[in-house]
Amino acid sequence: MEFFNLHLYDLSNPELWVAVALALFFLVAWRAGAFRTVGSALDAKAAKIQSDLDEAARLRTEAQAMLEKLRGERVEAEAQAKAMLKAAEEEAERLQVEAEARLVESIARREALAERRIAQAEAQATAEVKAAAAEQAAAAAERILAARLASGSTDPLIDQAIGQIGSRLN
Repeated sequence: MEFFNLHLYDLSNPELWVAVALALFFLVAWRAGAFRTVGSALDAKAAKIQSDLDEAARLRTEAQAMLEKLRGERVEAEAQAKAMLKAAEEEAERLQVEAEARLVESIARREALAERRIAQAEAQATAEVKAAAAEQAAAAAERILAARLASGSTDPLIDQAIGQIGSRLN
């Protein structure tokens, strides 16, 4: 071991004087308060580092809270979007049902109108046929009467048929 080497403690040994100077330097530095100053500077640096760590932890906590808030808002927005989509689908379905009902109603109205027009046309045609038949019957009766009057004879069957023409035509 070199610590117990006698040559080390010889006054001509430069290492001894370096050790003494170093010890004196530390003693003067200690008396001048350099260690307290260095210690307080290190304590201040440690406090600043601890403050920065606390601030970082606080910011991390705030970021986590914001993240959770945003996740909640996203879930809420997705729920609103689903609700809006469902409402839109229901509205579209309702509008489709209403349109189909209006279409069926429109078709029924047009069908009824067509049936009325057909019925009117049939009634008009029937009336025209009856009128034509009445004219023909009247013309035939006129011819028969004119021939009968010209011949001067009477037929009881013809007289009876002529009497019934008026009631049958109406």
